[in-house]
Amino acid sequence: MKNTFGNSVAVTLFGESHGEYIGAVIDGLAPGIEIDHEYIANLLTLRRPNGDISTPRQEKDEYKIVSGVINNKTTGTPITILIPNENVKSGDYSEMKTVARPSHADYTAECKYHGYQDSRGGGHFSGRITAALVAAGAICKYALEQKGIYIGTHVKKCAGVSDREFNNLSADINTVNAKTFAVLDDNIGEKMKEAIVKASSEGDSVGGILETAIIGVPEGVGEPWFDSVEGMLSHIMFSIPAVKGIEFGAGFAIADMQGSIANDPMRINDGKVITTTNNNGGINGGITNGMPIIFRTAIKPTPTIFKPQSTIDFKTMTETTIEAKGRHDPAIVHRARVVQDSASAIVLCDMLSMRFGTDWMK
Repeated sequence: MKNTFGNSVAVTLFGESHGEYIGAVIDGLAPGIEIDHEYIANLLTLRRPNGDISTPRQEKDEYKIVSGVINNKTTGTPITILIPNENVKSGDYSEMKTVARPSHADYTAECKYHGYQDSRGGGHFSGRITAALVAAGAICKYALEQKGIYIGTHVKKCAGVSDREFNNLSADINTVNAKTFAVLDDNIGEKMKEAIVKASSEGDSVGGILETAIIGVPEGVGEPWFDSVEGMLSHIMFSIPAVKGIEFGAGFAIADMQGSIANDPMRINDGKVITTTNNNGGINGGITNGMPIIFRTAIKPTPTIFKPQSTIDFKTMTETTIEAKGRHDPAIVHRARVVQDSASAIVLCDMLSMRFGTDWMK
């Protein structure tokens, strides 16, 4: 099983939804990078459930860094982060051990691990593991901010309700990073919440679209072909549970444009190369061009719903029906945005370290 991402800066995830701990190991960060514990705790808070639009499962996420940090500075050796699981109810899953939940990884995990996988709460495939990804990403994201690189994600669309577009990127990134429910228009956000609550009352779930903006990344970062910036960001985004699509810049809409519209005209502004539009999302040939990196991901509806669904028992090889038990989110898009921020930060730390050397991050 491949649980490690990155080349120069690598992050390994471990643990299961109902195991004693989940966690992450970060290897390759330069020595001397500051660790801000309040910053990490805040990002973990943004990932946690929030009221009736989220799961009732509440975890404190009181993480511990047990290696690689002394006096709030990285030592340059592997950083190990542990997060305890405390609020588990494994009995909710005992009757479903061999019954596949539609659109979950239950059946595919059985095919790969032949019954030895931890099936409680989705085991290693659970969204619970993203808490460890956020803790690791928070260290990277804080380090990037000290270098003038900022990342922000808003809920662009949820249950068919759309937020406004990014406008003033610096201000908008600050705005969404300060919110629990990350939208640019709070009135729209209330409509999204109402739609989530409505779906929940019907035993159903909804999905959405997340849009991320990254500013301050220097030009010339990325490798053509197989380690392009789009390729590496896409790689890690599809590790986030429920992500089913990604697009950069104008995305799929660019297919309907003519070249005269799709191309980004170039200018010189105060000695710096800029483009007057950003249909390519800040990337050409897999390499950053100095403009903001913009991308969107499609987040599917939470697959666990409180309605009868047709499925199979993969032990007896019989057809059956399932109706969910346990504690589940009617939507995860609003919680996933900080996961997307954190995953983006891990990619950028890795690619910047490859381009400029690991000490550049210090």
